[in-house]
Amino acid sequence: METSSYGLWLLVVINSAIFILFAFSFFKPKTGRDWRSFGAFSAFLVALFTEMYGFPLTIYFLSGWLQTNYPDIDWLAHDSGHLLEMLFGWKGNPHFGPFHLLSFVFIGGGFILLSAAWRVLYQAQRSGALAETGPYARIRHPQYVGFVLILIGFLFQWPTILTLAMFPVLLVMYWRLALREEREVEAEMGDAYRRYAARVPRFVPRLQGILGKSAAEQDRP
Repeated sequence: METSSYGLWLLVVINSAIFILFAFSFFKPKTGRDWRSFGAFSAFLVALFTEMYGFPLTIYFLSGWLQTNYPDIDWLAHDSGHLLEMLFGWKGNPHFGPFHLLSFVFIGGGFILLSAAWRVLYQAQRSGALAETGPYARIRHPQYVGFVLILIGFLFQWPTILTLAMFPVLLVMYWRLALREEREVEAEMGDAYRRYAARVPRFVPRLQGILGKSAAEQDRP
């Protein structure tokens, strides 16, 4: 079996640093709450790249079942770590498999959302106003949603036991941080924030908000 695909700890460090710094350039944490959310996101990435290039814990843990049910696959080859492509019988290069390509959609979308949200939030903080434009016109917490999209993308690309276990914990953490953030902003902004919260959903945009005005609204004079 191919064993040199792992133990590449320099790649673990390089890839972790690249994605963490890339996310940092968009998110720019300032408060303790920001650092906690960013730290949890960073821990997820380190765990992911550790299994991707360092030590394939998930492959070893599932090795008996994998070898029994998929005996023709070299599970210690690097490409075999794309578990979804392997399990669903993708015969080509897994980097061009459906789950891998789908992961790019989520990861790219998450980073784009982080970038767009940061620009709006930065301007709002400088002027002491409420962030209500751009992504904030559709959802109240676009930065947390951006992080979750990136995490989902990496789970499609390279699922592991540890990152799958961390994912729901991170969801709960972001949920609680969002609620705390809302209480603080409401205490500062008062009725302006309450009107905004009544108009804009927390995490999932309304379909009408994505598609624009409904047909009935467009027919109004």
